[in-house]
Amino acid sequence: MVHRIFVFLLLLTWLPDLYIYCQFIKPRTSTFRKLRWLFWIPSIVLSLALIGLMIGDNFTPQRVTLTGIYMIAYLSVVVPKCLFTLLSLSGKLFSLIGRIPPLYIIRKRPTEMIFNIIGLISAFVGAYIILYGCIGGWRRFEIKEVSFYHPDIPEAFDGYRIAQISDFHIGTIAHYPNEIRRAIEIINAQAPNMIVFTGDLVNNEANELNDVEAILAELKAPDGVFSVLGNHDYGSYRQWPTRQAKTNNLEDLKKRERMMGWTLLLNDNRIIHNGKDSIAILGVENDGKPPFPALGDLPQTTQGTDGMFKVLLSHDPSHWRRKVLPETDIQLTLSGHTHAMQFRLGNFSPSAWIYPEWGGLYTETDGRGLYVNTGLGSVMIPYRFGAWPEISVITLRRKSDNQD
Repeated sequence: MVHRIFVFLLLLTWLPDLYIYCQFIKPRTSTFRKLRWLFWIPSIVLSLALIGLMIGDNFTPQRVTLTGIYMIAYLSVVVPKCLFTLLSLSGKLFSLIGRIPPLYIIRKRPTEMIFNIIGLISAFVGAYIILYGCIGGWRRFEIKEVSFYHPDIPEAFDGYRIAQISDFHIGTIAHYPNEIRRAIEIINAQAPNMIVFTGDLVNNEANELNDVEAILAELKAPDGVFSVLGNHDYGSYRQWPTRQAKTNNLEDLKKRERMMGWTLLLNDNRIIHNGKDSIAILGVENDGKPPFPALGDLPQTTQGTDGMFKVLLSHDPSHWRRKVLPETDIQLTLSGHTHAMQFRLGNFSPSAWIYPEWGGLYTETDGRGLYVNTGLGSVMIPYRFGAWPEISVITLRRKSDNQD
């Protein structure tokens, strides 16, 4: 895990330091030469810790916790310095280029000073975003109410409420059972007819659930709690002693979900009845682009649901355009997976660079829709900013063919 970005992390650690030291520390500390070495202590500590994380690198719960602590410290120190360095260098570039409106009236040194001041402000803002996201952002549960209109929704299900949660990644937050219990209480308080979970319950191991299984079992809805598996649930991000150990872990996770009272749908479906009307809830195994598992079987999943209004649980939202739209008549798909990369400013998230549908409701001209829940938990670090942990409540609304 860490091996893949080791060099990149080291460069981000040391290059800004070299610039700041040569440009600001060394020229201004001639009378304190013996104390200059103190400037390098944070980068030395971060680099030694990074090397330690590389030794025996694995996605065990203990390794995830240590890596999370490290990344919080790393980002808090390195990101502000990177922001300052980039803006300071931009000031030098503007000075070298010369008379560029609207800065042509500003002399060289004031131009650099202005960019340095902006750089300092950006560094403090960056530090705030990181620290708030780690301390409070991941606990800031947000309820999103959405209405989905479609003429195929039976009359008896007009106003039917589905609470969707996704991407718990319990291994990252299992040490905070009170926060998990608070999330469960908020979900139940929405009084949904059904609760669905769209994958990534754990980071990798079923035993991440040991201390919170009873809390998760408190999720209740009249028509039940339905779940599917996500890419992390298959345990593919750690080294297992044997192939059988990996298989046993997956079977253990499935067993635990069922013991919690959840109905795990593995390329399967259930029919929900309300009087004479009914809808189908479908769930596929994870179906993503490489390197993610592609185990979904839509023909098997949709068996016995012809002519019905169908709600599909599919962890990876890319599945919608790749297979769901061209191969089925499924009206509504619910996904997760993206997390909005746990960072959002306004309507922007870097997740949009990878996923065309990364958060919220998307509809096609024929009325079929996809809702992407940006998740409750976090991978490795309990961190979220802007993309607050989401509890979505989707209300089904009947829409006649001649209605606008």
